[in-house]
Amino acid sequence: MRRGFALPWSHGTVAELFTGRDNSLGFLRLGLATAVVVSHARILGYGGEEHLLGFSHGQLTLGTIAVYGFFVLSGILVSRSGARLPIGRYFWHRVLRILPGFWVCLLVTAFGVAPYLYWRTYGSLDGFDGPQGPVDYLRSNWSLAMRQYDISGLLGHLRSTGTLHNGAFDGALWSLRYEFLCYIGVAVLAVTGVLTRARRAIVLITGLLLWLIARQALSTPFWGGPSKARYFEAIDLPLLGVVTPAFIIYLGFAFCLGVLIEVYRDRIPVSDWLGVAAVAVLAGSLHYGYFFVAGIPALAYTLLWLAIRLPAPFRRIGARNDYSYGIYIYGFVVQQTLAVLGWTRWGMSAYLAITMVLTLLCAALSWHLVERPALRLKDLGRRRTPGAGGRTIPGQRAAEAERSEPVAAGR
Repeated sequence: MRRGFALPWSHGTVAELFTGRDNSLGFLRLGLATAVVVSHARILGYGGEEHLLGFSHGQLTLGTIAVYGFFVLSGILVSRSGARLPIGRYFWHRVLRILPGFWVCLLVTAFGVAPYLYWRTYGSLDGFDGPQGPVDYLRSNWSLAMRQYDISGLLGHLRSTGTLHNGAFDGALWSLRYEFLCYIGVAVLAVTGVLTRARRAIVLITGLLLWLIARQALSTPFWGGPSKARYFEAIDLPLLGVVTPAFIIYLGFAFCLGVLIEVYRDRIPVSDWLGVAAVAVLAGSLHYGYFFVAGIPALAYTLLWLAIRLPAPFRRIGARNDYSYGIYIYGFVVQQTLAVLGWTRWGMSAYLAITMVLTLLCAALSWHLVERPALRLKDLGRRRTPGAGGRTIPGQRAAEAERSEPVAAGR
């Protein structure tokens, strides 16, 4: 018997239709990561205004929508992991997914891209390994803190001469510390039993975050989001660095919507009518205002609906090889490199095409050489105890089910 809303126009509940790997999450993650790169192209390459910023009347860019989408999907998948795994193994999985690829990206940037661009700019490497140099770049950023975005003042100099329009080697990495904060939040919910036995508390948390957003955003239809909001002073956290409460609230709201989808999966209907309505609300909020109040929930249901209802061919894209994280962490640095080399002179279309080819190459190398080998360590130290008749015990079945789920890229 079906649990939840047995509506005549629904195909079933999320619990019935959104299990295992038979979904289009891989395709959606690739699309969101690509959207971030596309969003940055006009800004980094030509110093122009991102197109969606005008359409949304200053509310947000395409890249911002993609980041909120990533947080929704992470909320679904990470809360699923938190409910099934012991706390130590939960953090082990999260660290393996986000840090190895991030660390290698920092190394490639500090000791590959940066010295090459420094030499191209100055004709030598004199002064490269000084204050705020590559070693300081690694020391400042290894824990996701992102306290240093430039290396040896190179991009700051190029920006002052008009060669570049942004002074960061990899500005896209800013969101990772907020992602990890959400991981910590899920751990707290799991340890306290809220995640599995008191899910109404998650409704209250999500409602509180929505209220904090709405009390500012409802007064201005084209509210600019967390960059305009002021709640409390920035906080300097151990390891994670400086975080802004406004971004915790806004990104946390998107993440909590994903958590709600997961914990109430037996009650949420999957409906094409609701999906189309969510798309309409999302588009309307972008152009007519109130995205952060109405658009983010609409985005959450839109992504859920697409993950379940897209045709079968989309389910094979990104199902085995997840390049989305690599695209996200390497796209910005690739675009900055091409801008320094002057490859923007052939026009926006050529610049974006070259960017995507090189970024996809970096992402593929990151996945096959770093991320996937790291994920093979997920089960390190796990005891495999067969039950009677060779069957696995319940705890082992839960762990194996967890392994079958897609891994959330650390956005």
